[in-house]
Amino acid sequence: MKQNLICYLIIFLMPIVAFCQDGNVQNANIPKDAPVQVKLNDFKNNILNNEIVIFKSKLNGKEYQGLTDSLGKFSFRLPVGDKYEIYILGFKDSVLNENVLTIPPTQGNAYYKNPFIVEIQHLPAKSFILEDCNFETGKADLKEESYKVIDELVSYLNRKDDERIELGGHTDNVGNAKSNQILSEARANTVRTYLLAKGIDPNRVTAKGYGLSKPIATNKTNEGRAQNRRTEVTIL
Repeated sequence: MKQNLICYLIIFLMPIVAFCQDGNVQNANIPKDAPVQVKLNDFKNNILNNEIVIFKSKLNGKEYQGLTDSLGKFSFRLPVGDKYEIYILGFKDSVLNENVLTIPPTQGNAYYKNPFIVEIQHLPAKSFILEDCNFETGKADLKEESYKVIDELVSYLNRKDDERIELGGHTDNVGNAKSNQILSEARANTVRTYLLAKGIDPNRVTAKGYGLSKPIATNKTNEGRAQNRRTEVTIL
């Protein structure tokens, strides 16, 4: 998983360990997992709702996830006797936090009664590039392989149903500035049209062409020009 944003975590490891009074025989009804409560805010303490938080076991690599509600919270349970890396899911990548949630093993008939409280501060990405969103040369027609990533954007927008975005079309410097401006606008609108056809509210999506005005790499190489030909999503 890719680490490219800022995120901060506070974990309160003070849950109460309770005991089942059944002697020394292990009770099959005793929980083998622990309650966990998660809260997600940004660095201005604004609530972050509809965010997916992933807890990845360091013991076996298994992933557990939850979706924050309108208060930026969710509750679930995790197996005891493990350590968990914590990720915030973005569009196509995840932010790994440097901290780890540790849930110590319990002994005998002991179990965790009160939850582990996990408070996370996170700075979501404000923009990202639609990788592999490609068009026919000199046209605004999508190549077949492009629909996969745009469908992923549809899923993202359905989850983040309170977000508005701008689709920015960008070109390399081949050809004149006017033709590239027109092409970039047409390509951005092609993606927008597809999103609307998939049920995304038109008021949530704008399209804008930037032509060759905002390169992110050199236009002197094929590789650089390929990077400059892109569709960029900006959260409004």
